[in-house]
Amino acid sequence: MRPAIRHLCRGLRVEPQKRFAPHLHMAIRRTLPRAEIKAIAAATYHQVWWPALDQVRFKGDHLPVWVEREEQAEPYPDGQAGDYLDPATGELLPTWEEALDRLDTDDEAEPLHVVRFGAQVDVQGLLAGSPDAHKRIGYLTKYLTKSLGETLDLDPDEDEQGDETPAASTARAAINQARWDHAARLVEALRYEPCSPTCANWLRYGIQPKGAKAGMTPGRCKGKAHKAEHLGYAGRRVLVSRKWSNKTLHDHKADRRAWVLDMLGLPADAETDPHRYVWRPVSTKDPTRTPLPVRLLRGVANRHRTRARLDELRARADGRPTPDLPANTPLREAA
Repeated sequence: MRPAIRHLCRGLRVEPQKRFAPHLHMAIRRTLPRAEIKAIAAATYHQVWWPALDQVRFKGDHLPVWVEREEQAEPYPDGQAGDYLDPATGELLPTWEEALDRLDTDDEAEPLHVVRFGAQVDVQGLLAGSPDAHKRIGYLTKYLTKSLGETLDLDPDEDEQGDETPAASTARAAINQARWDHAARLVEALRYEPCSPTCANWLRYGIQPKGAKAGMTPGRCKGKAHKAEHLGYAGRRVLVSRKWSNKTLHDHKADRRAWVLDMLGLPADAETDPHRYVWRPVSTKDPTRTPLPVRLLRGVANRHRTRARLDELRARADGRPTPDLPANTPLREAA
């Protein structure tokens, strides 16, 4: 998720769809064009650069063996007390860091996983206090007290077969059983899939997990992703922004103004001249009109100068050395 969106996020919840793909509901406090949100979702992705899983080296009774390392005064850099080796050849399996180093030197390597948002992005604007807002909040909080696995059964409002007749009850039971069977197949498919750098399943592919220790066995990882009630999802289901301040945009603007005035040593009630700027429209045919790229660059430069000035004020207030700052050239007109 892009930082610009994550910092605006007031609440986030994950639930499974009927096909058990993670379904994300996110509430943000901001006025953003729908097209922009959809463009951000389409351009957002996450790559997982882990070693390849194309070769199974150990399975069944043929499993790596743990051997202790020589004792030394200081712990080993990787924190391990031993290593896993191939019982047939005596070869030590590469540690997690060694496997990543090999991955870095492989020019043809590709990420093991690439995660993207799906094509369905439903953006809805809500107004505080409206009936629709209360309805959406109720929908967001509907599954807060349930695990992912508890939502597999068909909800009554999803059943389109009418009243709960014996035939409808039988049909509902058949659908629920099919869902649970599908979930069981998903869990079995993930049994030997590494869920994290510390997952014991890496031993199956000839790699020591990060921070390996004695007693690790492929297929017996206790991570959340391998449990039926989580349906392969190992992250937190409910997130609440720690940046949420319950302030309005006007409150934030007032806080920023008060902070800047304090840094400049000006009184908080300092008045500004409402006529300090003169605004007038500029025709596109005006020969004195500055090209848009130049105006954008000037805006960026002005922002850099403002930030540098604030950094200087912070340094002086804290008694730190003043950083080297660019020359404070006068600001030019925007047009």
